[in-house]
Amino acid sequence: MAIRHWPQENRPREKLLRRGSKALTDAELLAIFLRVGRKGASAVDMARDLIDQFGGLGPLLTADHRAFCSVKGLGPAKYCQLQATLELTRRYLEEQLCGDTVFDRPDRVRDYLAVQMRDYQREVFVALLLDTRHRLIEFNELFQGTIDAASIYPRELAKLALQKNAAAVIVAHNHPSGNAEPSNADIEITQTIKGVLEVLDIKLLDHFVIGKGEVVSLAARGKM
Repeated sequence: MAIRHWPQENRPREKLLRRGSKALTDAELLAIFLRVGRKGASAVDMARDLIDQFGGLGPLLTADHRAFCSVKGLGPAKYCQLQATLELTRRYLEEQLCGDTVFDRPDRVRDYLAVQMRDYQREVFVALLLDTRHRLIEFNELFQGTIDAASIYPRELAKLALQKNAAAVIVAHNHPSGNAEPSNADIEITQTIKGVLEVLDIKLLDHFVIGKGEVVSLAARGKM
């Protein structure tokens, strides 16, 4: 049955307007983006099928052009719309951390990093360089690979922080496995980085580990 024939309270758009976007399921949100379904399936049915086919919302949103457009009912126009939507989200979150926004709310940093890093297919180590008021100077992807395999991290990070005249730093890396639990190597490298930066009078404020749907703060865990 087409969505237009559903009771109003069950239609995704009306539900969003009445109760807010958080009240919608992944499939309902995706259905609003899709707008229409296909023969014999509503937009919500199609959205559920897509989420199942790709193995989750994350893999669907990060699918490459060929994989996305190979699905019946999708195509280049939808792919471009989706990529534009994702990029707008990234830029919106980054804007919240720039200018007059001060890094005094870990949830802002967590949201920004989750959007930026949760769907990376390999491990990436990043640094957020901050000024004296803890405003964002630069987001920098420093390294790719396993975090415990590169003893160069502290030296390169310190060099970058000095070049950008950073007063403080937040670092983060993702776990492609999806498990955000920090390893012993994560804790050890955090302590090493902290010690190197302290010599330069630069504060390491936090180290976030990004998983699938979860972000862990080492500062909140008392591991700094």
